[in-house]
Amino acid sequence: MNAFAAAVDAIFADPNVAVDATWSYRGVDPPVACRVILKSPDETTEFGGARIVSDSVIADVRVSDIADPQPGDVIVIGAETWRIQGKPRRDRERLVWTMELVPQ
Repeated sequence: MNAFAAAVDAIFADPNVAVDATWSYRGVDPPVACRVILKSPDETTEFGGARIVSDSVIADVRVSDIADPQPGDVIVIGAETWRIQGKPRRDRERLVWTMELVPQ
């Protein structure tokens, strides 16, 4: 394990940063436990001369927790169920998936 992987593991282990969740392929496979860091930035979309600001939910998950997330897969965090929208992307070190979530 390199220093980056150790740092990522420490961040995801911190209860002030990440939360427990489950992931399942399309919501039908047995759920897999994982840790998730949630972010809710405002998304700005330009349409003609207008700028539209909307809410979004972004989740970071370790690649070691989820090997190959796909659009349509389901992540459950507490009582909330989310569906992955769009293709998840990995960071430069290939340690963390970043994915957009939409309520199911």
